[in-house]
Amino acid sequence: MRDFIKGVRMFGQGLAILLRSPRLLLIGALPAVLTTLLLLGGVITLAFWIDDLAALVTPFADGWAEGWRTTIRVAAGVALFGLVLAVSVIGFSALTLAVGGPFYEHIAEKVEDGLGGAPDTVELSGWRLLGMGLRDGLVLVLRSLLFTIPLFIAGFIPVVGQTVVPVLLALVTAWFLALELIGVPFYRRGMDLKQRRELLRKRRALGLGLGLPASLLCLIPFAALIVMPVAFVGGVLVARELLAESPSRSDAARSAHG
Repeated sequence: MRDFIKGVRMFGQGLAILLRSPRLLLIGALPAVLTTLLLLGGVITLAFWIDDLAALVTPFADGWAEGWRTTIRVAAGVALFGLVLAVSVIGFSALTLAVGGPFYEHIAEKVEDGLGGAPDTVELSGWRLLGMGLRDGLVLVLRSLLFTIPLFIAGFIPVVGQTVVPVLLALVTAWFLALELIGVPFYRRGMDLKQRRELLRKRRALGLGLGLPASLLCLIPFAALIVMPVAFVGGVLVARELLAESPSRSDAARSAHG
């Protein structure tokens, strides 16, 4: 529980840092604007057609009594909407961080310089950052589906599907979002997705403390424009905490870079 609270506090510290440097907040918001416009249309379209989609995935209920048919299709609609929102939040962060790679590397550099600098950094071109961000983002979205699809199916269960399943979806989304948010500081040290996943796994509650408020706030329309840069700076703080505990980080960075 202490680590979870610490992760939430680091999210808050990200906001405090950016409020002291509005220019960095603006830089971090620019990539989020583009990604928000791309994904918002999809979510609105989903909300408009959710009843038809719920009926499409439950053809077996066509001949059921009206009460049972309505119940199962409401459950299906909630589950489908939750699945899409969970994948959208993870995909949104992946696309935003990939497209805005140079912007976020600049923010990470400024934040880390203000915290005493970052050892073992490597030079990364904008194209390389974009490539790594898109590759790792796709991997994380696909892995998230291994959890969200079973939860989508469980969402058909009345009561459980509308209570327990949304909580589990929120936690899954928070975990994968946290893995995205700490990516750039690891890239700057020449470390890959596997290495950051291994380190964050040791402090899972810390990652959830960062990812949960960020993922929930991103569900508010247009809030992501501010939440993403704030959560990213929080991710820099979490990454520094993880890397400070890794005695082999220098060797890992040189090995990945060389």
